[in-house]
Amino acid sequence: MTTITPIRTAIFGTGFMGRVHLEALRRVEHVEVAAIAGRNTVAARQLGSAFNVPRLSPEAVLSDRTIQAVHLCTPNALHFSQAKAALLAGKHVLCEKPLAISAAEALELVELASKRDLRNAVCHNLRCYPMVQQMRAMRDAGSLGEILVVQGAYSQDWLLYDTDWNWRVDSAAGGPSRCMADVGSHWFDIAEHLTGLRVTALCADLQTFHKIRKQPRGPVETFANKLASESDTIDTPVDTEDMGAVIFRMGQARGSMTASQVSAGRKNRLSIEIYGSKAGVAWDQERPDELWIGHRDSANCIIVKDPSLLKPAARAYADLPGGHSEGYDDTFKQLFRRFYASIADANAPGDYPQFTDGLRQLVILEAELASSRTRAWIDLPATENGN
Repeated sequence: MTTITPIRTAIFGTGFMGRVHLEALRRVEHVEVAAIAGRNTVAARQLGSAFNVPRLSPEAVLSDRTIQAVHLCTPNALHFSQAKAALLAGKHVLCEKPLAISAAEALELVELASKRDLRNAVCHNLRCYPMVQQMRAMRDAGSLGEILVVQGAYSQDWLLYDTDWNWRVDSAAGGPSRCMADVGSHWFDIAEHLTGLRVTALCADLQTFHKIRKQPRGPVETFANKLASESDTIDTPVDTEDMGAVIFRMGQARGSMTASQVSAGRKNRLSIEIYGSKAGVAWDQERPDELWIGHRDSANCIIVKDPSLLKPAARAYADLPGGHSEGYDDTFKQLFRRFYASIADANAPGDYPQFTDGLRQLVILEAELASSRTRAWIDLPATENGN
């Protein structure tokens, strides 16, 4: 029996995303979570104790040569410095989105990862739903024809009230954009991934409904604010957006989307519709195992995830048989599996979103911010480095 030495990795961050990454990594073959690093010592120890993972300082993680990779699940403003330090320490890096808080920072990370020949990924995990990959496979096969229209939304309600608070609200921690950086980037990543097209120009309108929010004096876990008390808060000015609307061009194709964190009743709904000259497809993250397929001259249909009925490229993202749902947590497993396979085998393709994709989303984000500020259309550069 051949024994495979596991790849040792560490997680930076102990909040909502840190725990999601930790749980998903436990489901990936030949990977060992060797350490948890977090600013909150108590939280890091509690999370590590629950999963029997030691807490180490970030410095100890980076100096440990047996740890080959790190996951960055920290606030956005820390991503650049932590990713840069990890790359300089020779670690492969998987970073939560956004990759940084500016395209300039992201470009520096792209170039450093390439120079160091290190694997790198951005956690645009929503690509990894089986039915999303089925849409892509249908496009690749020509089933949709020429793409004409791309539209949809990413809607949440967890920041609907002025009493709702999270570190993402604070631009010092989250960067100059909140809603578009947090969920709008997922939407545009999927839109470009599925269509094979790139946004060439856009016009955006961003809105902050709550100019003042009631910030709790203590820390608040992501998505847990709805259970918090309104007492003992501080009225805090807010300069990040609650909602954004964008119309855009993808060459000859046209599109529109909205992203919102104040849409009552919508918990975490990414919806996307793609209409081509032959057929249309539509998918809803709150019903992830279903895919709508539309036709002009024959009956429309809804297909349900069943690996045996999916195209081979999509089948690779479905581990369970038909009738057995695969959801949000499974997308992390699928992304991480591919990331670590590429570390184990230097010749393996990087079949997952990489730093270049993170840079791409920051280019789009900065265009959205500029467009909303100037109330004008913005053309996107042909390449992310302007060359």
